[in-house]
Amino acid sequence: MSNAASGIAVNDNCKAKFLELKAKRNYRYIIFRIEDASQQVVVDKLGEPNDKYEDLIASLPANECRYAVFDLDFTTTENCQKSKIVFIAWAPDIARVRSKMVYASSKDRFRKELDGVQVELQATDLSEMSYDIVKERAISI
Repeated sequence: MSNAASGIAVNDNCKAKFLELKAKRNYRYIIFRIEDASQQVVVDKLGEPNDKYEDLIASLPANECRYAVFDLDFTTTENCQKSKIVFIAWAPDIARVRSKMVYASSKDRFRKELDGVQVELQATDLSEMSYDIVKERAISI
């Protein structure tokens, strides 16, 4: 278990599942949450390999913060098939202030635990993380 600067630990299962997404593509996405009781980042939900980006969006709670990674497949303007792993820090405006502070202070340390993330996005509203925005960000990197 690694310890983040904010005092939040990262459960070893988080890295194990991320490696499965990255290397084996066992999951399309992973949603992580900070567990209040244990003060550690844990896996909240695993997306099936054939799930879509919309499934990830639908799985994010409207009023609670989460971290997520998504294995994005896309076609470039040159018609090349590409894949990039996207990290999303979800902190909706209506989430509790303390929760937003904890997620914000833990984000960079947790993100560094996930070796292989190529795109990072922060969103407080679903409009800030539409598929088009994520794809555009992935293409530009």
